[in-house]
Amino acid sequence: MSTPSATPRRATITDVAREAGTGKTSISRYLNGEMNVLSPELRARIEAAIERLDYQPNQMARGLKRGRNRLIGMLVADLTNPYSVEVLQGVEAACHALGLMPLICHAANEVEMERRYLQLLTTYRVEGVIVNALGVREETLRPVGEGGIPAVLVDRQVEGLVADMVGLDNRAAAELGTRHLLEQGFEHIWFVVQPFEQVSSRHLRVEAFGAALHAQNQARGHTLVLNLADAAEVERSLAELDRAIEAVSGGDLGRSVDSDTGSMSGTGTGSVSGQHIANNAHATARIALFAANAPVALCLALHLKARYGAHWQSRVALLSIDDPDWAELAGVTTIRQPTYEIGYRAVEFLHERIEGGQTGARDCLLPGELIVRASTSR
Repeated sequence: MSTPSATPRRATITDVAREAGTGKTSISRYLNGEMNVLSPELRARIEAAIERLDYQPNQMARGLKRGRNRLIGMLVADLTNPYSVEVLQGVEAACHALGLMPLICHAANEVEMERRYLQLLTTYRVEGVIVNALGVREETLRPVGEGGIPAVLVDRQVEGLVADMVGLDNRAAAELGTRHLLEQGFEHIWFVVQPFEQVSSRHLRVEAFGAALHAQNQARGHTLVLNLADAAEVERSLAELDRAIEAVSGGDLGRSVDSDTGSMSGTGTGSVSGQHIANNAHATARIALFAANAPVALCLALHLKARYGAHWQSRVALLSIDDPDWAELAGVTTIRQPTYEIGYRAVEFLHERIEGGQTGARDCLLPGELIVRASTSR
């Protein structure tokens, strides 16, 4: 039996010095670009030695020695979300342009993983951190933001933490989508969102949805929480939605609404703002679903297709914040986020902080674009 050959040892700076017939100090000066202190003949010998030995300098060690490693961390809540992937494209492009190296940490929507990754990034002595996390709290980020490591938040705000933030103008986007549905004549609109208590962007969208209805003197909205992390809860929420769809498109809703409190009595759970649907003239109307993001929209679309078939949009209209590729194929109206620009701007903000920028905390809110497709047509 042949014995596997040992992995070749990588050349060191000592090897290069020996090969070039000089000292390690001269090699370090060459690697650091201090050519003016080296003679042309010595520079040629060092260059030839590096080429013969295929020497690759340890950039991390060199960076730490100089106090700079050009490494930034990015904490991502959910890499399965197309939004996160698209933001990363902007992050990578900006890092390439600015000479930075991103270290990506995927927390998989787990708050404990977010905490552990933030601690890990500090041990790697990253120069800055971009945070697009689910439930990260002020006390978790404090060692980063206040420990000398600049931080930029993506589409999130953390109460009590003063830091730059780049993201969608969530209020304007939710208002834009709600106004579009109202203008299209929809009388029954459900805003469907993942748990939003710990996520500022989701909370802003919920608030803006209600405010837009109120501003238009419309009160037929319902906010439904869809916890995609819990299959049993998803099933219960979708069952509640099915009852509402059947009531609107096939018969009396069967539940009364208090016009002052917006609470719903009768069967079902949750709360509704709206007037009592008391006659079958309204029962033939289509219900409109406003998904707070792409994962919610995909869950709804798959469920509706399974329940009502390929022509499910004859019963239900769907609008989503985020514009995933499948939305165009299915003809779903969306609010497209400037995801690439969000990622790029976040790195630019972080780079300014790394280079010593001392301005106050900045919020960069970028507008969404309404992409109207067949799903919300009259």
